[in-house]
Amino acid sequence: MRLLLDVMCGGLVSYLRMCNHDTAYAGDRGLEADDDLIAVARAEDRTVVTRDVPLADRVEESILLASRNVENQLAALDAAGIDLTLADDPGFCGRCNGPLERVDPTASTPEYAPDPAPIEVWVCRDCGQHFWRGSHWERVAETLAAVRESPADATENP
Repeated sequence: MRLLLDVMCGGLVSYLRMCNHDTAYAGDRGLEADDDLIAVARAEDRTVVTRDVPLADRVEESILLASRNVENQLAALDAAGIDLTLADDPGFCGRCNGPLERVDPTASTPEYAPDPAPIEVWVCRDCGQHFWRGSHWERVAETLAAVRESPADATENP
């Protein structure tokens, strides 16, 4: 599924990309007007994820989220049938949604990234950002496991 998240749902972007969903974010593309967002969703065959009821009503393919809480939003996506399993082989950049490719174990990496010999490292072909399964990956995995084990009330709006 190809997704387009409006600016009210930005907290979900990295979770969905880490689960290998092609996830465009309105904030990254400067999409502020509903008409512009709808046009992009239609042109790219994307499902709109939003908290905006009038926007959701105007789009054929949309998922309306009631809560502002990210865990509740994830539970609502899970209930809507969105697979929230972390990817074994990540395909989308967490920063820009570009395609990832695995870094050769003999290649050098920037100072912020680990040596790719003992750990798998990926690089975005569009923006050059490097990714690996570190502490952030573990926190996301724990959050997603908790959501799947005991889904929160997605209608809550704390």
